[in-house]
Amino acid sequence: MAAAAAVAESAATDSTVVVKGGKGAVDTSSDIEYVQYSSELQLPGIMGLISGELSEPYSIYTYRYFIHNWPNLTFMAMQNDKCVGTIVCKLAKHKSGPYRGYIGMLAVDQTCRKKRIGTNLVRRVIQAMIAENADEVVLETEVTNTHAISLYEKLGFARDKMLYRYYLNGVSAIRLKLWLR
Repeated sequence: MAAAAAVAESAATDSTVVVKGGKGAVDTSSDIEYVQYSSELQLPGIMGLISGELSEPYSIYTYRYFIHNWPNLTFMAMQNDKCVGTIVCKLAKHKSGPYRGYIGMLAVDQTCRKKRIGTNLVRRVIQAMIAENADEVVLETEVTNTHAISLYEKLGFARDKMLYRYYLNGVSAIRLKLWLR
């Protein structure tokens, strides 16, 4: 729970982020603007980035399921009107238990990595989930994606479960969980 509070606080006080007009934020060190999803016109940029960076193929219906039901949990990192980072999530009751946030997709353009874009996107979505009373946040990532695992663990996520041969490419996944309450 303390880790979640630290993530939310750091999202709100990150010194590299300046809020502009309440709609987005600019990372002044690299001219990255963070915006929340607001229009179907943003969907091609999100889809193009994710299909280029992630191994799992997603149909238009998968994107629309997440984005149309939880537009407030989709954020983009924009650089010169190009989507260079995105996070797509949902928030729903899990079985009869906790109110669970789920990070379905996180992608950062290879040319823009090592600029804390992924970290900033995850922090923003966690902050949005906390504002909606989420109890926990979960996600899966390929066990071979050590950079993603490291990013999430630095943000307070813990390894929860191994999912063997989870992805279509045959790679296993690790489920990570962040308890918020």
